[in-house]
Amino acid sequence: MTTSIILLAGMLVMTGVVALAVALLPSAPQLRPALARIGSTDPVGRDDSVVLTETGSRSERLGAVVYRRTPIPLSERQRQQLRLQDKSIAEFYADKVVMMIVGAIMPMIIGVAWGWMTGRPTWWPAGLGLLGAGVGFFVPDLLLRRAGTVAQTRAVESLLVFIDLVTLERLANASATQALHSAAALSDVPLFAHIRSALDRARLEQQSPYAELRRLAHQLELPELVDLADVMQLDESGAALSGTLRARVKELRNAHLTNEQIAAGAAAEGMTIFMTIPALIFGMIFLGAAMLTLLLGA
Repeated sequence: MTTSIILLAGMLVMTGVVALAVALLPSAPQLRPALARIGSTDPVGRDDSVVLTETGSRSERLGAVVYRRTPIPLSERQRQQLRLQDKSIAEFYADKVVMMIVGAIMPMIIGVAWGWMTGRPTWWPAGLGLLGAGVGFFVPDLLLRRAGTVAQTRAVESLLVFIDLVTLERLANASATQALHSAAALSDVPLFAHIRSALDRARLEQQSPYAELRRLAHQLELPELVDLADVMQLDESGAALSGTLRARVKELRNAHLTNEQIAAGAAAEGMTIFMTIPALIFGMIFLGAAMLTLLLGA
């Protein structure tokens, strides 16, 4: 028991020393991202700087530090999924830190309990603790990927509602820009918040909002938002938009329902294998008894 406690204390101390060394180790500035940001058409600091400077809680500040120090960057797909879920990068990396701690501590607790029950301390909790920390670091990535499909579906549904609201504003004789601003202010879901930010940015820059909407559609991978921007831009040529918007939202909703029906059919077909497993088990039980009778009788 005493040896297990000593081993656990030593592993915890070494983990703290390594974490402190990684936190204090200065990182070299990367020139390529800075040059890419200078040559990019996106506003400077739209994603990373805003996320990392507006963190309020201690966990998010810790996540921001880990994000700056980690050698594994976020992919564009992960950034897009985080935007759809309205989750900051710092919060995402804070989840990684929590899962790393859980993955490192659980084998140690199991090892101490095993040594206390058997009276024989063992070394395997140290190795499993490092393995558990590595696995825990990537658990939020798996959870983010699993929730990405649901977030994309909700974003499309929110966009369809947004187009309906824009159509109602147009029927109330509002201009195209006024209709977009009024419709975006009616909800606080992530997509509406992103649209509000894009519209406010375009207004502050004294530019047309349609370019910002197209850029947002590219970031969120929502081609339906590009269609909305194209239709709303027809207002500059004096076209009537109400009928066009209603026809377009009907097409988009039918396409969305078709995709949902295809996904539901695929899910139902995937469940058939789980329905056949019990039948196969019972069939093997009955056939096994008959085969044993034939073999033993022979």
